[in-house]
Amino acid sequence: MEKAKIDRINFLAKKSRAEGLTDAEKAEQQLLRNEYREAVVGNLRAQLDRIEFVEPDGKVTKPVENS
Repeated sequence: MEKAKIDRINFLAKKSRAEGLTDAEKAEQQLLRNEYREAVVGNLRAQLDRIEFVEPDGKVTKPVENS
């Protein structure tokens, strides 16, 4: 996610606490938060997909997928 979008999320959060948001800003905040969550989950999933276990005998295995 771009730094500008994260900065906007933070700005809206601060403004929400300080003075409140308009309906348009609330909608924008929700969209940005959802996009951020999707990016975090995608990054985590990519990291988990790269995990491999090395057994004592040198055999490399991947974890069992629980979908």
